[in-house]
Amino acid sequence: MGERIKLTAADGFVLNAYRAAPEGKPRGGVVLIQEVWGLSNWIRSVADRWARHGYLTIAPAMFDRAEYGFESENYGADHFPLVGELMKKFSMETAMTDVEAAIAAASAAGKVGITGYCFGGRVSWIAASRLEGLSAASGYYGGGVQNYIELTPKVPIEMHYGDKDQGIPLEQVEQLKARHPEADIYVYSGDHGFCNSDRPEKFDEASCTKASVRSLEFFHKHLG
Repeated sequence: MGERIKLTAADGFVLNAYRAAPEGKPRGGVVLIQEVWGLSNWIRSVADRWARHGYLTIAPAMFDRAEYGFESENYGADHFPLVGELMKKFSMETAMTDVEAAIAAASAAGKVGITGYCFGGRVSWIAASRLEGLSAASGYYGGGVQNYIELTPKVPIEMHYGDKDQGIPLEQVEQLKARHPEADIYVYSGDHGFCNSDRPEKFDEASCTKASVRSLEFFHKHLG
């Protein structure tokens, strides 16, 4: 359903992206932010799913400034040292410029929402707080959101967490709830990555289905 495209950021940087368009008139646009595997098979399948629900979906390659064209299907432990090296070259400031380019592309369909998983959940939280052009945000198990807890989202936002996530203890989730009562924050029976069906050791179909339905209803409400 989708296609590989290029986006041009405001500073002239050209990054890779994946674009999935619905059949017929779109309901709105969605910016989908990757996990730390880049534009993986699973992320592209999620973009296709949003398109089937009627949304023009743009998934930018967020690591292109660190390693152009990076993507991986390696879910083994040996992947994470590589991610650590990539993150040394990663800048959240320039990342926001790349997200802005994705928002601009998705806005061709109308109102735009942002969603993402893991690393993408954190980027979604920050983008919802800093950027213009968004109407809603739905982030999944965003690692590091705690470091940005003082940011206040400008748009309606919901966040989804797993109760077995060792990297994001429930104490942090409760702190986020207390600091941001305006946000809809949900906890599911699941580990970090409970929506990634390409990781059978993490995937929890029931929890992911429940969370995904919530995201869809949330975007239906705020995007059209």
